[in-house]
Amino acid sequence: MAAYLIVTADIRDRAAFLAGYAPRAAELVAKFGGRYVLRAPGALVLEGDDAEGSSVVISEWPDRAAALAFWNSPEYGEAKQLREGLADCRVLLIEAPSINGAS
Repeated sequence: MAAYLIVTADIRDRAAFLAGYAPRAAELVAKFGGRYVLRAPGALVLEGDDAEGSSVVISEWPDRAAALAFWNSPEYGEAKQLREGLADCRVLLIEAPSINGAS
C-alpha cells in the first residue's frame, strides 16, 4: 500500500533552504524510491496551527517501509542538519489506498 510523507514547513531563510537542504533531500527521495506529488510555498491556513504561507511537500512512497527507510537513513539524518535553524517542520507519515481504487 502506498505511503505518503506530508510536510508543512515555516521557512525562515528560503534561499539558504533551497541552496542546501532541498536539493540533497530531493536526491535522497529519488534514491530511496519516493517521488514528489507536491512541493509548493504559500499555503493558506483555513484551520489549525500552521503558519500562514507555510510550504507544503507531499512525497509518495511504495509503502511505509520505504518511507521509513528514507526517513531513518544516515544520509537523510545528515541532510536534515542542513535545515537546522532555517525551518520549522511538521511531518506526517500515512499509508493510504488509492482513492480511485487502483493499487
